[in-house]
Amino acid sequence: MLSGKKALITGADQGLGKEIAKEFLEQGASVCICSRDEGRLREAAKELECCRKEEKGKVIFRRADVGITEDLDGLYEYMLSEFGTLDCVVNNAGIQGPIGDSAEVSWGKIEEVIRINLLGTLYGMRKAVSVFRAQKKQGRIVNLSGGGATGPRENFMGYALSKTGVVRATEIMAKETEKDGIYINAIAPGAMNTRMLDEVLKAGEEAMGAGAYAQALKQKESGGVSPKKAAHLAAYLASDRSGKISGRLISALWDGWESFGTHEQEIMGSDIYTLRRIVPKDRGFAWE
Repeated sequence: MLSGKKALITGADQGLGKEIAKEFLEQGASVCICSRDEGRLREAAKELECCRKEEKGKVIFRRADVGITEDLDGLYEYMLSEFGTLDCVVNNAGIQGPIGDSAEVSWGKIEEVIRINLLGTLYGMRKAVSVFRAQKKQGRIVNLSGGGATGPRENFMGYALSKTGVVRATEIMAKETEKDGIYINAIAPGAMNTRMLDEVLKAGEEAMGAGAYAQALKQKESGGVSPKKAAHLAAYLASDRSGKISGRLISALWDGWESFGTHEQEIMGSDIYTLRRIVPKDRGFAWE
């Protein structure tokens, strides 16, 4: 549970971010949410007020573009002025970016998705780590990965590249902060029916390829993965229940994370749930 915890959740005016904020509030946390759309953010904050389970719990919000460092500086300053402390950060904010042949899509759009998804997450991690170290207390960071992080995803270069970078940045900073009692993990939330799926379908078969388009249509019809699964996992990783698990990419849908507490030493003593190179012997081939 997250009773009394203070959390910052980015990109929380809709979709998965808002679902995570609901889960945190229902488990007793206070939350600060942000997004680029102040009107939608204000409405989300009103809706989230109904989810508070503790009288002392608070919902605060501030407009911020995570791709702009000055916005993040202001967000952290505001959050700390209101809460006085910080226990957890969920770096959820992100955009889809250009869809199409990597040699043909807008270079500026590729730069934009890298700036927001990867650099915005990295800068957010830096800010959180600085706060946790200054507080001399344990802290937890949850980053959102996504499609293309564990295998090539053609026609989604910007998004896949940014989300792969988020996973590696998670691993690196987890190593750098393990002595501080700071635990950092990434989540693969699964294929959800969010605004990003609508953007994919709008791009059409020609831009994304017949196979990916058919898969997106099937997902739309089936309803996709519930965002509640990823929200539950985010809350688990933000709580003491996750122990010292850190530097991992965890699937909300496929990995048995509910039982991680009994397998902490096995997980942290191996490269399970990490991005690693596969060599011939791993596949049973004789050559090296």
